[in-house]
Amino acid sequence: MKVVILAGGFGTRISEESAVRPKPMVEIGGRPILWHIMKIYSHYGIDDFVIAAGYKGSVIKDYIADYALHSSDVTFDMRTGTIEKHRSAAEPWRVTIVDTGEESLTGGRIRRVRDFLGDETFCCTYGDGVSDVDIGAAISFHREQRVLATMTAVQPPGRFGVFTLGPADYKVSEFHEKPSGDGIHDRRHTHRDDAADRRQAPRIRATSWVNGGFFVLEPAVIDYIDSDTTTFEREPMERLAREGQLAAFRHSGFWQPMDTLRDRNVLEELWKSGAAPWKVWA
Repeated sequence: MKVVILAGGFGTRISEESAVRPKPMVEIGGRPILWHIMKIYSHYGIDDFVIAAGYKGSVIKDYIADYALHSSDVTFDMRTGTIEKHRSAAEPWRVTIVDTGEESLTGGRIRRVRDFLGDETFCCTYGDGVSDVDIGAAISFHREQRVLATMTAVQPPGRFGVFTLGPADYKVSEFHEKPSGDGIHDRRHTHRDDAADRRQAPRIRATSWVNGGFFVLEPAVIDYIDSDTTTFEREPMERLAREGQLAAFRHSGFWQPMDTLRDRNVLEELWKSGAAPWKVWA
């Protein structure tokens, strides 16, 4: 199975960091948050990543290109110009980095990586949030529901834009981008920052659920995306909900997006404490 990581936004709400690097490369504990997300999936045996890059995507390419080298003992033979790798601490990852354009929205980014996904079910998430969600359970749940799309529903303090869970508490009967009433809110929609506007949503009941990402998707979902300017959380997810093809995997554990510098500092302190909830790997 492959994982698509949306990593192309401008990160405008954390400009103190994103002025020099894309938000997924902002570090927590000396490692990019992108690395933390990859470690979460790798813990569940998913090691094939497709990174939908955009803004300052070359920084991500440089990091991935150097990662294996920096994680290995190496011999540089100056006479032959060769490099011999010895013991390596690098994970057995396969990483494809696709330039999905600086101006593409979330749906457009998913659409642009279609050729790298094949015909199998795939995971997808945002490149700026971590969680202790059970990825294996989410995939099993998705298959049991027999839908085209499953998102992870989480319960942060009231904010964001909304969906309604159906009578069985699994299917999403409605999904709306930041409406004015009660319900459950989506967490992002602009290309400027994949998470930029989620804090502007109205206050809602603490019992409400929000889209926390960590999707499980069928390739047919991409047919719901019209162009680069399509926001996945709008028309595609709204249509999937209307058609009974969107399910919600409820996660009541830890979930934290990195919208702002304050969020980054919260995550940094959790990591320094030695008890970061999202560190599910050994």
